[in-house]
Amino acid sequence: MEDRELLEKAMETLRSFVLELSKKAGKTPEYGEELWERIRSSNGVLRELAYFHDYGSFYGKYQVAGYSLTDILVWQVDHFKAYMDRHEEMNRYRTERLFLESLDVMLKMEQDPAPYVAKMQGETGTDFADKY
Repeated sequence: MEDRELLEKAMETLRSFVLELSKKAGKTPEYGEELWERIRSSNGVLRELAYFHDYGSFYGKYQVAGYSLTDILVWQVDHFKAYMDRHEEMNRYRTERLFLESLDVMLKMEQDPAPYVAKMQGETGTDFADKY
């Protein structure tokens, strides 16, 4: 098999992976396709996805404005603590959704990191003294 064919096969495998994650996350096929198109245009996010596909863990090497995919995921988990009493909005049992949302945030940060950096630095959950 030629290099080009191998690359196309790998890209199709990752596309199918994103679509399957989207389905498991309760998202539409259109969401999965749109996210895939954005992922494939970002070498850094594509590399993170490929590593997660192959090893089931985060690569964490690619950063935008000093934040890795792991940083984004931790922020999301902390941010969504406020929703723990609303079952339909909970992400803690939807690892696929959290992962996809992390990829989505990283892609958005590539375009304009400032709003996300401000949120990550300002939204810290409710687990510290003197918050209120």
